[in-house]
Amino acid sequence: MSDDLEIRHGGVVSVDPEALRVVADALVALAPRFADAAAAVRRAHGCLLALPPATLRVDMSALWGSAERAEALHAECREAGENTLLMADVFELVERRAELSALEIQGMTVPGALYARIDALVASDARVAEMEVWLLASWKKDRFDGLDEQFDPEGLGQGPIVGPLFAAAAAAGARGFGRIPPGTTLAGSAGPVSVTPIRTGSPAAPPGSLAEGLGRIPEWSEAQLKVEKYTMPDGSKKFVLYSKGTQPSLDSDEPFDMGSNIDLYFRQESASYAATAEALAAAGAEPGDEVHVYAHSQGAMNAAYLVSQSEYDVSVMVTAGSPVHVTAGEGHLLVELRHPDDIVNSLAGGGRPSGSGSSDSVVISRDGSPIDMGLPAHMLDNYIETAALADESGDVRLDAWREKANELTQAVSIESTEYVAKRE
Repeated sequence: MSDDLEIRHGGVVSVDPEALRVVADALVALAPRFADAAAAVRRAHGCLLALPPATLRVDMSALWGSAERAEALHAECREAGENTLLMADVFELVERRAELSALEIQGMTVPGALYARIDALVASDARVAEMEVWLLASWKKDRFDGLDEQFDPEGLGQGPIVGPLFAAAAAAGARGFGRIPPGTTLAGSAGPVSVTPIRTGSPAAPPGSLAEGLGRIPEWSEAQLKVEKYTMPDGSKKFVLYSKGTQPSLDSDEPFDMGSNIDLYFRQESASYAATAEALAAAGAEPGDEVHVYAHSQGAMNAAYLVSQSEYDVSVMVTAGSPVHVTAGEGHLLVELRHPDDIVNSLAGGGRPSGSGSSDSVVISRDGSPIDMGLPAHMLDNYIETAALADESGDVRLDAWREKANELTQAVSIESTEYVAKRE
């Protein structure tokens, strides 16, 4: 994996249009000053020409050249300001259409002012709607960059099995199977499952970094789930759930198997989701309790449905290599780690143009390199490495996650339990 790191909100637009307009206004206001400077230099040039001895001590050509440069800067500054205003309108149009789509998906009434604003932006400049199309096309392309090289390190062609494999994954994602609309619930019943505590402990502190949070997933034990219970000074309880991904097991009692993957992806209740809910309940979580989640792969799908349908307050969800993308509301802080060359990530369909979750939610990605059939781009260790790079970056867009994680340091006690889940 490359060390190139990108952190953004997850949608097409990663810059606030109003912030762009502030910059544009400043550029437009600055432009006349360059024109004034050019005029002042030309006046000085004229005055010096009237004093022949002075021309022997001043480089008149350089002085004239500085006036020409000031005039060029005036034009460049004015043009940059106008173009920045244009891009602000394009970005706002994308946001407004995404807002319209979200309201329609939820069956909510669309304010007339929203339609009016969209019409005004389109009418403001013929280039706005055209550039919107370009922006969306670029986003759709970039979200799958690297996937076509995932299994072709020598550039020899994708092969009779592997090529169709990632093509099918990308196609399924593109058709929207991996995008979970607001309020989506799982259908059916997974049947009985059991969760058995196998290890308890008392961590000294909550995770202090994204990498540490993902690192607490019980990767090297037989447990698939871990739950930490935080008792706060006022007696309330908060919980942190850690969940593995798919387990390479042929045992019929393994709930985190490929069958559960298929169930979840096609919105049927899986044994692994039932086990996840059972583990939270066994740890003492009750409806309305705040839950933070760190999950990989299939565990991330279960986390998405905890957000979408459970009665828990899933205030923080940190996922790695999720096959789905949940449309969450402002009350959910999502931190999604996604490798563009991870075939499992492609099943999510690249997310929604408007992003998801609170305005502080982020998607963290790293460009990959051609990979073999071992799927290392999807492995948890690689995602932990990406998380560590994000932690080390000091990026202010992670401050909201840091603040939420820091709230748990106020706990008076922490209890940790690892659970083995089985189908009954």
